[in-house]
Amino acid sequence: MEPTRWLTDGEQEVWQRMLAVLTLLPAELDGQLQRDADLTHFGYGVLALLSETPGRSRRMSELAALVNGSQSRLSHLVGRLERRGWVRRERADDDGRGSVAVLTDAGYAHLAASAPGHVALVRSLVFDALTPTQMAQLGEITAALLARLSPTGDCPANARRRGSAADGS
Repeated sequence: MEPTRWLTDGEQEVWQRMLAVLTLLPAELDGQLQRDADLTHFGYGVLALLSETPGRSRRMSELAALVNGSQSRLSHLVGRLERRGWVRRERADDDGRGSVAVLTDAGYAHLAASAPGHVALVRSLVFDALTPTQMAQLGEITAALLARLSPTGDCPANARRRGSAADGS
């Protein structure tokens, strides 16, 4: 067994800062979306992914993987979104067994109304704090981390690059 490679003091400092960002940023984003749009960040992510997909629909299993949520969590969320009229479920055309989540016109309108406030907060908390060089570095860093965390490329950033219109967040 290999000996433990403990973090250096510098690595420990960077790790603690990263943990703080991973804790504080989602809480800020969630709070703004709940106040202004009656949505969680998870719910916003689901609506955004659906809006960027041709036909504004995705198989539930694919959607769960892309938003890094369990199928159970996604199913509960989609149920709440259905009750609001923002999403509907349909049977998958290709096999008739799976379910597809479809963003309704009302859901698209709610997302479109919610996006400016969300994007303003993302810009304020992240991009306005960085120089252009730091932004490029952050892009490289996050790409390297995602390559380790999601080697198959199943993540929302890659789903957006595979041919959907991005909304900027």
